[in-house]
Amino acid sequence: MTGASMGTPMTDAPKPVRGNAPGTIPGNLPGTVKVAVQDAVEGVVSKARGRREQLREQTDRKIMRATLEILISDGIGAVTIEEVARRSGVAKTTIYRRYRNADDLLQRIQVEVAGLPDFDDLQPSRDGLREMLQRIQGCFDSELGLKAVGVVLTSDNDSLKAITTQVLAPAEQRFVSFMERGIRAGVFRGGLDCKFLFSTVLGSMLACKALAEHKPDMGQETGSWAERMTALLWPNVCAG
Repeated sequence: MTGASMGTPMTDAPKPVRGNAPGTIPGNLPGTVKVAVQDAVEGVVSKARGRREQLREQTDRKIMRATLEILISDGIGAVTIEEVARRSGVAKTTIYRRYRNADDLLQRIQVEVAGLPDFDDLQPSRDGLREMLQRIQGCFDSELGLKAVGVVLTSDNDSLKAITTQVLAPAEQRFVSFMERGIRAGVFRGGLDCKFLFSTVLGSMLACKALAEHKPDMGQETGSWAERMTALLWPNVCAG
C-alpha cells in the first residue's frame, strides 16, 4: 500500500520561487537594507529623468535659436519647420512632436534673455537709476535677444506678440514701478511718462547695439551705455 493509503501524511510539494517584478524591491530584505536599495533605485531613476529633461531643454533652445536666426536674417515668411530643422540640427519629427506647424512655433517662441530684471531692492536715486539701466541691459545683452526684440517691435505679425507679453511687458511694468516709487518719494518729478521712458531706453539699447557692430570702439572713452543713458536722463527726471 502506498503511504497515502496507509494514512501517512504527504509532504507539501515545493512551491515555485517567484522572481520579483522588474524595478521592485524584494520583500524579504531587512528593513535597513530595503530602504538603502529603495534610495539607490530612486536615485538612478531621478538621474535618468534629469538627463531626459536636460536633453529636452537643450533641444528646445536649439529650436528657438534657429527660429530667431531665421526671423532676423530672412523674415517671418522664411520660418518653416523644414528650415528650422536644417538650421538647428533637430529632426523634423522631434519638432512636430512639440509644435503643430510653423505658426504654432512662432506663437510660442521665446527670446533668449538672461532673465527679467528685478528692481525692488533699488532705491530711487541717480545710482539706482544707473543700476536699473545696467540690469535692463544685462537682461537683453544677448545679441540674438536684442535683435529679436527689434524684429518684434518693427513687425505687425500677430504671431510675434507673444514675445511682447513674455518679456517686454513685464520689464516695462517693473521699470514703471521703480520710477513711480521715485515719484512718490520726491526723488523723481511728477508727471513723467514712464512708459515712454521705457520705450526710449529700449530704443537706445537697440540703436547702440546696431551701431556698435559697425563701430566697435564707439563710446568706449565715455563710459558704458548705462552710464551715458543715466547722464542723459537724470537732469530730465530728477525732482530738484
